[in-house]
Formats: sequence, structure tokens, C-alpha cells
Amino acid sequence: MIPLLAPIFRGELAHLGEGLQCARTPPPGAVRVADLLQPGSRLAEVLRTHARFRRHGDADQRAVASAWTLRYAEVLLPPVVAAASMLHHVFPLSAEQTWVRLDGNGDVVDFHIVELGESRRGASTAERYAPLLREHLAPLFDALAGLARIAPKILWGNVSRHLEPILDQGLQLTGGSAGIAQDRTWLLYEAEWPGAGTGANPLHGTRREVTRRHEGRDIPLRLHRQCCLYHLLPGEGYCGACPLAPQNRKDGVEEAAQQTQESHG
Repeated sequence: MIPLLAPIFRGELAHLGEGLQCARTPPPGAVRVADLLQPGSRLAEVLRTHARFRRHGDADQRAVASAWTLRYAEVLLPPVVAAASMLHHVFPLSAEQTWVRLDGNGDVVDFHIVELGESRRGASTAERYAPLLREHLAPLFDALAGLARIAPKILWGNVSRHLEPILDQGLQLTGGSAGIAQDRTWLLYEAEWPGAGTGANPLHGTRREVTRRHEGRDIPLRLHRQCCLYHLLPGEGYCGACPLAPQNRKDGVEEAAQQTQESHG
């Protein structure tokens, strides 16, 4: 684990901090993210490998790409978000400065950088998150959208799905830090990012709320912003908070058709 993260990722949280490593030389087998994104690159082979692991054919790679990015975000985000929002430290995370290790199924094992970056006390949310969002995830998602014909908003929705609970955990650990709350609002609840020069916020999206009956009580449930298409994989189904799940559709068939159309972009 990167030493500056150790005070945050202790005990049961320790494994979450180990997704990003820093050493002068990337480990054997690690591939630079920028190299994955080259035309005719290894990214297509990674998706094919992951499709075989998922027992999914080559005809429609959208669900495979989505499942792959869910794991990608699960590993990458905890150490990066903790550093950016709790420590105001920015790691050099552009696609050119980040290496990733993949297992035999094409899944992410961990990420590696060769420089530690710098403290950015006083920097805005946009400045602290630019390496992650604009220089790493944006080009990766552009490449995946081209290869798998998947709507980018599904990929960004996968990021939001992991990002929000990490920031919520940060708020709990800090007793409600105003800075983390500000980051959370800007990242997830501002529809536009005009000050960042990016226009619409790709992480933003409506989280519809439904009611579930449990032990005689009505329990509110907030649905995910986007369906991750996991139900299209062999042997898989809708998750409990999926906006496309039959029990969560508000207008029956008409709503289902609308959501399906949106999932195609």
C-alpha cells in the first residue's frame, strides 16, 4: 500500500487501499493504460478474454465491457478518491502514467504508478479529479464505446455506482467533512461542469426511489442511475437496485422499452 494511504485503509479496509501501488518500475506483466488504447490494441483482446470467462459470445460486447469496467472502478477508485478528497493529494493517473495488471480472465488485479504525485491543498474538485476523470477514464471509455458499441453513460454510471459509497464512507470517517461533501455534490449532483471546461457532467444522473415492503414496513430504495447490463450475461439477472428490473419499472412495458432504448445510447 502507498504509505500516505495507510492511516485511512486500516483493518477491514486495508485491501481497498492496495489497488494502487507506487514504485519506480511497474511490475512484470503490467501494461500501460495508454498502450491498451492504441488502435488495434490489446484492449480488444482483453474484452475477448473476458467474454470467454463470462461464457458470452462475440456478437454483443456491451455487457462484457460494462462488467469489466465495474471491476476496473472497484479497484481504482478507493485509493484515488481517498487521496483526492480526504488528503487533497493528486496521483499522476493519466493513461500515459498508469499501468494495470490483469489476470487470466482479463480482470483488473491492481494499478501502478511510478511517481507519487503532489499535495494540492486549496485546489478545486475539478483540478484534483482531472487526472482520473479527464486523462484516464475519458479516453478509456471512448475506446470501449468504439470497440463494444456501448453507451458511454453506462460506463460512467458504473463509476458513479462505486464513487458515491466511497465518498459517503469518507464523510462518515471524517465526521461530515465539508470538503468531501462539496466534492460529492460536484462529482455526482451537478448536472453541468462549466468551470471545468467539460460541459455536461457524465457522472450525473437521476436516482429514482421505489418502496419495498419488508417485515410490515415500507422501506425506500434508491435505484442505480444506469443499468449496467449485467443481466445480459449468461446465467445472470437484474440486481435489486436496477432501474430496468421488472419490480422497479414504474410504467410497465412502456417504461421498460424506454429504459432499454436509453441503454443503447
